Amino acid sequence: MAILTTIAFINCYSVKWATKLQDIFTVAKLIAVFALVIIGFVELGRGRTQNFQNSWEGTQTNAAVVALAFYQGLWAYDGWNNLNFAIEELKKPQKNLPRAVLIGIPLVTVIYIFVNITYFTVLTRQEILDSAAVASSVADRIIGQIPWLVPMFVAFSTFGACNGSAFGAARLNFVAARRGHLPKLLSMIQKDRLTPMPAIIFQAIISIILLIPNDFNSLINYFSFSAWLFYGTTFVSLLILRRRLPDARRPFKVFIIIPIMMTLIACYLVIAPIVEGPIEALIASVFIIAGIPVYYALVRGYFKPEFLVNNLNRFTLYIQRLCIIEESATFEANDNENDNH
Repeated sequence: MAILTTIAFINCYSVKWATKLQDIFTVAKLIAVFALVIIGFVELGRGRTQNFQNSWEGTQTNAAVVALAFYQGLWAYDGWNNLNFAIEELKKPQKNLPRAVLIGIPLVTVIYIFVNITYFTVLTRQEILDSAAVASSVADRIIGQIPWLVPMFVAFSTFGACNGSAFGAARLNFVAARRGHLPKLLSMIQKDRLTPMPAIIFQAIISIILLIPNDFNSLINYFSFSAWLFYGTTFVSLLILRRRLPDARRPFKVFIIIPIMMTLIACYLVIAPIVEGPIEALIASVFIIAGIPVYYALVRGYFKPEFLVNNLNRFTLYIQRLCIIEESATFEANDNENDNH
């Protein structure tokens, strides 16, 4: 909770601070990762390969179980979409966004594969399952003289991941509010710092609430089911728009086979886990469906009692005065200009 509050404060105070912090913790993470990879290859060079014998023994081929396993694995890669949320603040986005994606995702994939090779080289399968922090267990086994070193870098990595997610998700709420999908308050920016302060604070509050159950694995399953449901609808929407508007201007365009493949993958990752974990899928679905009547009643305006509107306006005005925030007129002007194009 303290970490989330600190991250929210930094992101509210300065975009530059948030991005610099991300750079620092990314470098720290890479140092730790490369150190682990070196450890793994040294141990492999010494002939430590016994943990790779009968590697598939005891594994399952049930499609639903495999999908839930994908949830846990894909959680590590889920930052692939964070940069998209902040594209308005990206310099030369048509060049830098594809470059970041094409460099970042393959690099992370290769690094994570090497790190997992290290884990399985040093630890047995059961030791990995029993470990609360696998990297720390590897460090304890190999470099036990300084047991604090790798846990420190793990903490850096976790902090950096939280900061990146907070940075991206807040922009998602900010733009959704600007488009009329969330309360108008969330579309405002801090006048002096030019940061989407209400959206950042809102995101931090939601994150703290989600931490209350204290069950990380279930939280990943809830999140992954919901995320891949909406990823799938996004891919389907892209295919529909390609069909209906073939000549529309598209600053970013990929080969049609990519969204088709991603749609099929999303369908599998949404449907298969329902068989194995129907309760978690049901709970996530209830949360999603519960938002529909709230959206149409309160955001679209089909049901807005006068007392609610008045109180919401008073609250918005109070927060504006308290935080010195205002409507993001500049961004809205840019949006309208882009829409006209």
